[in-house]
Amino acid sequence: MKVDEVKKLQQKKYRNELRHFLLEGEHLILELHKAAFHPTNAQTHLRASELFITEEYSHWVDEQLGDHYRVTLVGKKAMSQMSDTKSPQGIIAAVPFAPQDSQNNSGNLPRNNGQKERAVYLHEVQDPGNLGTILRTLGWFGGFRCLLSPGSVDPYNPKVVRSSMGAIFHVAFEQDVDINALPERYQSIACLDMQGEALSSDGIKNHDCFVFGNEARGVPHEQLQGLNVTAYTIPGNGAIESLNLASAVNMCVYELQR
Repeated sequence: MKVDEVKKLQQKKYRNELRHFLLEGEHLILELHKAAFHPTNAQTHLRASELFITEEYSHWVDEQLGDHYRVTLVGKKAMSQMSDTKSPQGIIAAVPFAPQDSQNNSGNLPRNNGQKERAVYLHEVQDPGNLGTILRTLGWFGGFRCLLSPGSVDPYNPKVVRSSMGAIFHVAFEQDVDINALPERYQSIACLDMQGEALSSDGIKNHDCFVFGNEARGVPHEQLQGLNVTAYTIPGNGAIESLNLASAVNMCVYELQR
């Protein structure tokens, strides 16, 4: 891939056209490498990633990654043009999307000790930082799939990838999932509502899909009609009227798997 093409990966249109996304920095590159060469759960398509580095990273690549990837040496000006950050770290990867016939959009499901798969459905989530943090939470607990509605932020957005801290390689996710299709896939669906049961209720463990709404608007009630959802609320005693979306997901996922 040429430098000019890598620059374009900052835009969703070209990510979808070239079927690659940007990855920047030592930590994320190492997470990619672990996923590509995992001893029992390797995502082999990641081995086709291409690295672009400045001179100071030559030794680091040899030492940490070996000769598994195609590497292009670039100047600092080219690096700053490819990067979407103000202070480029000096190492960027152009990473291929998972094969379209793959089981999911992000490679293989993490192992979950034989437990049934559960899902978090996000309705029109807009903030890249929220989505990245949610993916990181799901990656921590394992066994959760992330479903994104039409109109949600692109999971390959550089800010999502960066804030996921590598979880994008370890969490199965699907895009453009219609909320009305959930009952066909999941037996028991839950959501958050101020009038719902307390989140600590024992019944929450029976659900295999939890629906969360847009940061500002939530999920329109008409969208929930026909889903036969059970509503829960997160009790709070402070002066703040609402929780950040990612914080709410963190609490619910913890209760689901506790």
